[in-house]
Amino acid sequence: MYFNIDAKQANQYDAIVIGSGISGGWAAKELCEKGLRTLVLDRGRNVDHVTDYPTAMKNPWELPHHNRLPPSFREKNPIVSRCYALDEATQQFFTKDDEQPYIQEKPFDWIRAYQVGGKSLLWARQVQRWAKYDFEGPARDGFAVPWPVTYDELAPWYSYVERFAGISGNKDGLEGLPDGEFLPPWELNCVEKHLQQSFKKHYTDRHLIIGRCAHLTKPQPWHTALGRGQCQARHLCYRGCPFGAYFSSQSATLPAARKTGKLTIRPHSVVHSIIYDEKAGKAKGVRIVDANTLETIEYYAKIIFLNASCLASNQILLNSTSNRFSNGLGNDNGMLGHHVAFHNYRGHVYADIDGFEDKYYFGRRPTSGFMPRYQNVHKQETDFLRGYLVAMSAARGGWGSAAGEEGFGVAWKEANAKPGPWHLSVQIQAETIPKYENHVRLSQDKKDKYGIPQLITSIGYDDNDEKILKHFWETNVEMLTKAGCKNIRTIDTKQSPGLDIHEMGGIRMGADPKTSLVNKWNQLHACKNVFVTDGAAMTSISTQNPSLTFMAFTARAANHAVAELKKKNL
Repeated sequence: MYFNIDAKQANQYDAIVIGSGISGGWAAKELCEKGLRTLVLDRGRNVDHVTDYPTAMKNPWELPHHNRLPPSFREKNPIVSRCYALDEATQQFFTKDDEQPYIQEKPFDWIRAYQVGGKSLLWARQVQRWAKYDFEGPARDGFAVPWPVTYDELAPWYSYVERFAGISGNKDGLEGLPDGEFLPPWELNCVEKHLQQSFKKHYTDRHLIIGRCAHLTKPQPWHTALGRGQCQARHLCYRGCPFGAYFSSQSATLPAARKTGKLTIRPHSVVHSIIYDEKAGKAKGVRIVDANTLETIEYYAKIIFLNASCLASNQILLNSTSNRFSNGLGNDNGMLGHHVAFHNYRGHVYADIDGFEDKYYFGRRPTSGFMPRYQNVHKQETDFLRGYLVAMSAARGGWGSAAGEEGFGVAWKEANAKPGPWHLSVQIQAETIPKYENHVRLSQDKKDKYGIPQLITSIGYDDNDEKILKHFWETNVEMLTKAGCKNIRTIDTKQSPGLDIHEMGGIRMGADPKTSLVNKWNQLHACKNVFVTDGAAMTSISTQNPSLTFMAFTARAANHAVAELKKKNL
């Protein structure tokens, strides 16, 4: 005879991690290494390192459509087709539009990657620390709620995750973009160095530096022990890296967790909700729907880490209702799902520059030049709040050259055999302000195939975002003109929020339970054994790429969780 108590015992773990992407992988590693039997739940298929990267070593002519997606694919998948990283060689790692529908009250391109490893297989791998000004921003400038954490508190955890992940970068000594634990940097090319010197000559606050990226330029023993190798500068990263040279859950955190013997991964596990124990006053487990059989199963643990990705984590908490929490787990103040923010990527500037035709570069560098924020750093100086950083790169060929143009014959071949002139590409990455009206919520009448209410996105731009764009175009045209560039043109992509793939908030951190959902340790104020350490917990979003901060917060929270568990406080 088989009793439910037997099932509960068989499905009992010390910790459950929901999601296996960048933050979920870190949670699994830290919890397993500290001796906790940890179950990782992921709604997608399993992806094994190296063996499940089928296109990693293929040339374009070896792919059925020469690495282009046919019109029929784009017609069927208009949202995901807008993502820069999607092509024939990477499509297997992207969630297609009809696989998980959602409702856009305002246009929002939700880019998802449902598989073990999540978007850690697809991210752009740019990593920058926040500065003290980013944590101080909300309190100083009067938006959002104050961060309950300072840069000094998070700095040791930045160092901790940087060393393990392997970050290439240069120690630039910039107050607004702190240095980290770096491997040897990539190098700016000759045109970018020219721009760097021009900006230095004409401005005191604008510093063009080489991007800091999660690539092993000089693997350390702890990297090679996991089977990771040196970056080959192929820049085919979105296909999965068989060298393990860029940081992903598959190449780094999950192998480290697996080495402990404490890790269990269950793919095809669509999380329905977190189960709240009314008598104990804490969460006791996670309810899933098996993606293949549609069977409902419950797993139990002492602590739960929610790392499903920003919007998915909001959706799970909103659907985790009980007598105690009728509007979603931890949602005593009604703010769950609100104050979602994102990075504004709409602004671009393109230009040409003469000269340097006797110089070229080697390989495909996996990063670009970056110019950290130079607006409103120490005080409010403009008619908009906060600011932006700039990604800037120069290359020969590409834009406007013969490369990629249709043609035939000797002249066409000769034109394609030459690198061509130099061109510049400049892109904004602007901070948006968290606002209550920018939110997600559950549909009252539409459910997905698993019986879970569909998510409604209601997220848009505001006047502050438009002012930032105007400032970006004006200042960058001025800078490029002084540097001797020509044919400068500005572009507004008009892209929807979401396509930046940097959405954050909805379960924001703060000291006051009346205005926030999680405390300084990423614990739900009202349910202390549930930790949220992905982008959903961010109070504000800075201008930097966010993944490194997710990693640092996750490692910090996991260590705190284990310490509290040992003290029997959870």
